[in-house]
Amino acid sequence: MEKVIEVQHLNKSFGAHEVLKDIDFSVHKGEVVSIIGSSGSGKSTLLRCINLLEKPGGGQIMFHGENILDDRHDIFAYRQKLGMVFQQFNLFENHNVLKNCVVGQIKVLKRTKEEAEKVAMKYLKVVGMDKYIYAKPKQLSGGQKQRVAIARALSMEPDVMLFDEPTSALDPEMVGEVLKVMRELAEIGLTMLIVTHEMEFAREVSDRVVFMDKGVIAEEGSPEQIFNHPQQERTKEFLKRTLSL
Repeated sequence: MEKVIEVQHLNKSFGAHEVLKDIDFSVHKGEVVSIIGSSGSGKSTLLRCINLLEKPGGGQIMFHGENILDDRHDIFAYRQKLGMVFQQFNLFENHNVLKNCVVGQIKVLKRTKEEAEKVAMKYLKVVGMDKYIYAKPKQLSGGQKQRVAIARALSMEPDVMLFDEPTSALDPEMVGEVLKVMRELAEIGLTMLIVTHEMEFAREVSDRVVFMDKGVIAEEGSPEQIFNHPQQERTKEFLKRTLSL
């Protein structure tokens, strides 16, 4: 299976605090990988390094076999290939739903307005937000905003979707609608890397689960292995703590 992203010996520090320590892992085409772990374990920092929102201190990030940390690589072109969904939606408050999903396509991908709107409508339909195209973000619930944010990222037709705790800012009753959309995306074979604290979701949807602890990958494996037969004591402790909540 083709490796889309391969992280090798990745390190990241903020001042004297080492947040990521010698991280190695990969994501294959069509694979859903969930990253779990306690707050402060380095999960979101790893995602932000992969998207180059944070500059790694060392190591390599290979994308389709090319090291994107090489000075010759076009970071802007690389970022176009990654769809990023944040905790806080990051929608343009002054634009309606449709324009939120169109503006990036026109500016970055140089699509015509007609092309961009057609693509946007396709993905707004996928996430169940095609009836809200003229609504502004302030008129939407948190779950609806996050679904628009997912449609916006999909409209750029990326190679990989990165999700950084996409349900953590949502009220509990809105979490389900966002996870439902993500389940459907997994079913159609989208390559996804998901930082999440939704354990049941990670167990159901993932091909592979990565458990991070104190800046290292403590354990990784299939959902069956990680959730039912964890090998490491710290994995067992984390799951005991989170699954009993």
